[in-house]
Amino acid sequence: MGVRNYLIEGVSCTGKTSVCRELNRRGHHAINGDRELAYQGDPKTGRPTDGFRHEHHIWNIGKVKSLVADQGSAVTFFCGGSKNFAEFIDLFDGVFVLEIDLRTLNRRLDERPDDEWGARRSERELIVRLHRTKEDIPKDGVVIDATEPLDRVVDAIIRHVGEETLPVARI
Repeated sequence: MGVRNYLIEGVSCTGKTSVCRELNRRGHHAINGDRELAYQGDPKTGRPTDGFRHEHHIWNIGKVKSLVADQGSAVTFFCGGSKNFAEFIDLFDGVFVLEIDLRTLNRRLDERPDDEWGARRSERELIVRLHRTKEDIPKDGVVIDATEPLDRVVDAIIRHVGEETLPVARI
């Protein structure tokens, strides 16, 4: 959907969804990958799987390729986590990794509703481990301090992309 396309990644609770909403609110084209591209599937084959397993949270590669190929916007931001990002990361012009400290992570997990991912003890333990090991996120992204207020986090992303290349859609 963009002439230039950027992935915004990070472990759970780093603010990917909030960043996506703020980018959209500011008039930029941003896709919530967790809602628009994700499904439960085998990360190696892409075949759908039954039930929910964190390691099967993947994005539809065909949809990602189709959206990247559409040049309707100057810039598109793809926000969210995917266990198969290695299969499509080369399609992006850049990657941003939202990062928070353990104290902020625990506070944000404490604020999650009981029915949201990360509320259960086993999910929380996994999230903390992934935060520590960083095994679930791209290694070569531009790290963004997501402990900052949301407007500053989004400003930092836009600054890295280059504001002059980001025309804002006027309504």
